[in-house]
Amino acid sequence: MELELEDLEAAATEDEIAAELAAAKTTTVAAFARKRPSREPFPEHLPRERRIVPGPTTCGCCSGTRLRKLGETVTETLEVIPRQWKVIQHVREKMTCRDCETISEPPAPFHVTPRGWSGPNLLAMLLFEKFGQHQPLNRQAERYAREGVPLALSTLADQVGAGCAVLEPLLRRIEAHVFAAERLHGDDTTVPVLAKGKTITGRCWVYARDDRPFGGRAPPAAMFYYSRDRGGVHAEAHLARWSGLLQADAYSGYNRLYDPIRMPGPILEAACWAHARRPFFALADIEASARRKASGKTPTPISPLALDIVQRIDRLFEIERGINGKSIVERRAVRQEVSRPLVDDLDALLRAERAKLSRGSDLAKAIDYMLKRWPAFTRFLDNGRICLSNNAAERGLRGIALGRKSWLFAGSDRGGTRAAAMYSLIVTAKLNDIDPQAWLADVLARIAEHPASRLDDLLPWNWRPARAAVGQAA
Repeated sequence: MELELEDLEAAATEDEIAAELAAAKTTTVAAFARKRPSREPFPEHLPRERRIVPGPTTCGCCSGTRLRKLGETVTETLEVIPRQWKVIQHVREKMTCRDCETISEPPAPFHVTPRGWSGPNLLAMLLFEKFGQHQPLNRQAERYAREGVPLALSTLADQVGAGCAVLEPLLRRIEAHVFAAERLHGDDTTVPVLAKGKTITGRCWVYARDDRPFGGRAPPAAMFYYSRDRGGVHAEAHLARWSGLLQADAYSGYNRLYDPIRMPGPILEAACWAHARRPFFALADIEASARRKASGKTPTPISPLALDIVQRIDRLFEIERGINGKSIVERRAVRQEVSRPLVDDLDALLRAERAKLSRGSDLAKAIDYMLKRWPAFTRFLDNGRICLSNNAAERGLRGIALGRKSWLFAGSDRGGTRAAAMYSLIVTAKLNDIDPQAWLADVLARIAEHPASRLDDLLPWNWRPARAAVGQAA
């Protein structure tokens, strides 16, 4: 939809300019007028360069020369300075002692990686472009070469591997923070992985901690993992030492986690109402049926029952929007008073209508999906921590889904593991409204000399740029 709107806006502007050009050439063609969306002013933090256009020296009306300045009109144009490359030479002076003839010199400057040559800003750009913007290293190398800086692909890959190793301590702290939560969102998506003569389908898993919907103060974070397949053993390994509320889809690999006698404790399933709504919406999509009819295809029949169920679920989501961010107690009170009667009515409707449907119908399958997991779907009524959907995890995986067509496949299982680690860092920074590239650059510049006991200061939710910290101390 966003791509379609983007094309429509671009086409409208193109037509408008073409009409203006035509109007300038003839008096019989009226310029095309379109109500344009209001543009936000340019950010105040951007530097301004004033280019003065001298005013007239004579009056255009009477040709008089006694003019005085009345004011000025400022028109702002946004411009960008092309990226500049530079080589920083660290010159170390060698000194000799005139008494004992000992030669000494200061130690070599720190590089982010052993035997490294890239500065922290360059390394942060490599990592963020590859894992945050989904630009493979070969495309980055081509762009750098066009800018006059030829860098071999193997050289860039070496720096990426070293940078990931340096950031490993922060990854482990994010992992500990995520699994200290009482409630997690879990999901997974496919990752094509290069194999002998083909690609295989690996999986990328995410576990997201986001306490903001119930007013929690813990910072949000996400932890990603890679696996060769989708076996339930991977989910069991990820959550082996964790217990609490897990919001996820109906993946059977989670089933053993829901065992009441599981150690170190039970995991309670909280089902996703957004997942349950989708098959009903597909059977009640009036617009899709109309589009098929307009294109000459047989329109999809609309199910009145499916439409009724979708509207009932939408009312639950509307209630949730009103209590988002409120405390656990407030959320539970509203759900008990307002949502529970709606859920009870929906339960009665589903059970009554299911008895009238054949086992193979799509509507019966959608209803069975909910009724078989009804305790998991209704658990949110008694617990203010639970969200109605699993969208927090799905948002975390969105970047991978968008990037698959760009990088096509992971080069190996190690590559998949490395990508999962970098996704954890980048997505966590975004969840905390931090620019991932700026954060990575600052952390890479400081982490080697940073005290291990204060490593948590570099986590996204605690991070302050080095310059800001120095300024405040001064």
